[in-house]
Amino acid sequence: MRFYIARGEETLYGISLRYGIGLDRMMSANPHIDRPDDTIAGQTVRIPSPETPLTRHRVVAPFCPPLPETDFLHNWIPLTTAERMAETEYDALIVGSGAGGGAALWRLCERWANAGKRIGIIERGPQYLPTHVSNIATIDGNTFRIYRPPEITDLIGDRLPQYSGMKLIYALGGRTILWGAITPRIPDFEIALNWPVPVHEMEMYYNIAEEVMTVTKSYTKDSSITRILLERLRDNGFRNADDIPVAADLDQTQYGRVHSNVFFSTIVLLARALGLRPFDLAVDTYCAEVLTEGGKARGVRVMTPDKRSYIIKAKNVVMSAGALQTPRILLNSGIPGKAIGRYLTNHSYLVSTVFVDTRHFPEPLGVLGILVPELEDRPYQLQLQGPGGYFNYHYEPKPVRDEWIVTDFYASGKVESRYENRVYVDPGKRDAFGMPELQVSFSFSEKDEQIVQRMYEAVFRASSAMQLRLSMVGGAPAICRLPPGADNHESGTCRMGDDPNTSATNRFGQIHGVPGLYVADTSVLPSIGAANPTLSAAALAIRTADDIVSRLP
Repeated sequence: MRFYIARGEETLYGISLRYGIGLDRMMSANPHIDRPDDTIAGQTVRIPSPETPLTRHRVVAPFCPPLPETDFLHNWIPLTTAERMAETEYDALIVGSGAGGGAALWRLCERWANAGKRIGIIERGPQYLPTHVSNIATIDGNTFRIYRPPEITDLIGDRLPQYSGMKLIYALGGRTILWGAITPRIPDFEIALNWPVPVHEMEMYYNIAEEVMTVTKSYTKDSSITRILLERLRDNGFRNADDIPVAADLDQTQYGRVHSNVFFSTIVLLARALGLRPFDLAVDTYCAEVLTEGGKARGVRVMTPDKRSYIIKAKNVVMSAGALQTPRILLNSGIPGKAIGRYLTNHSYLVSTVFVDTRHFPEPLGVLGILVPELEDRPYQLQLQGPGGYFNYHYEPKPVRDEWIVTDFYASGKVESRYENRVYVDPGKRDAFGMPELQVSFSFSEKDEQIVQRMYEAVFRASSAMQLRLSMVGGAPAICRLPPGADNHESGTCRMGDDPNTSATNRFGQIHGVPGLYVADTSVLPSIGAANPTLSAAALAIRTADDIVSRLP
């Protein structure tokens, strides 16, 4: 501290500048001076010692340790191996990851979220896509229908002359990663006539399935092409024509929740299940046979691509490999049941090409999506999607045209569920894993053919009602019939019912006389009428999962 006698016109502020002392320090050291700008000649001023200047150092933060490799996520979904799964006994093991398997898995994870149960699921195919193919930005409405990679596609129909249109998809998510996502309900009158499940109970499970699969009729909202053609249909005898139901998540983002998987696949159900609790998942795992002990399900024998065999133990086995592969596995396993593999049902299918004059339709035209459900006296369904390849397109600009082509004008007809239509195995014909191959015996009945004739006439009437121009080839309308199996709607081969002589499972999907062995896919549908069966398979799979939980709480 120094002392200084102010002179002349000096102020405290000026002295602070002269000595390089901050004014605040000068004021604190000289409380007898009221204002720093007043002249203070003759007054004693205390001058604090200068502060020691800060030494500037280069501060270098230490490097964070590198992230260990084991902390990286190696797959977009947690996977295990068949070998690891063979070390665990599961409370429920699901075979197949299509609509039925995914729905059963989600429901079990929801009901057993905090129960400490062990749940496993195996898939014959690889981990191929993390979403429905239409959610991929480079796939548009045209390429969606032709994107069928050979490494996951089995053109099974090439060796089955009676079911020549059939193809199978082996991949995580099954056919739901490549399906059209059209999700009508099977009509109440069909359920009341042929199913062992009450209509009111199916109503409840349909509601659950539609919620988790984000089924909506708003996909065509504000599309003038759909509105105008619907009005024309309803005014001309097709009064139940409606917007097409699509499994598409159209919800707006709210609270930061992103709805990126617009078109549904069971990858969504796997994600929902993971959000509830962990489960074990093995891909590239071929189910060769179901194992029983004392008449009860005890697990499955599986094989990996290198042909190694493993036993995976389970208290409950849920077969969800599809209406062709599920009965094949059961037959190869020696599971008893007169109806296993029998009553193979599908749809007769007509496809036509039409043109619609849109010169007076308001823009934006939007997309075309119409469904005309079957009625008791009209055993067929009509379905239109378009226009062109723009039903589920991404980024290609949609042109304005005077006339549009619609190639997706379908008529699907009810097919009788007959005992002689069946899936069977031939021990003399074996696949790459040494197991008897799938065989199919199938034909349309006279009644089925009569319905096809009615469908053919309905296409003309509906086209006329909508003022559509049918495409002509060689002077004949371009209406063609798809070969059996091409509809991908096969069902009924493990149909549910109360009589073991005419059904493979009971009303909850459990194989008659084999506790713990369930079927949860389109196999269990006793009939499908003329409706697409995927939604119904998912609804029944949820119901089957509830039955398993009730027996193993």
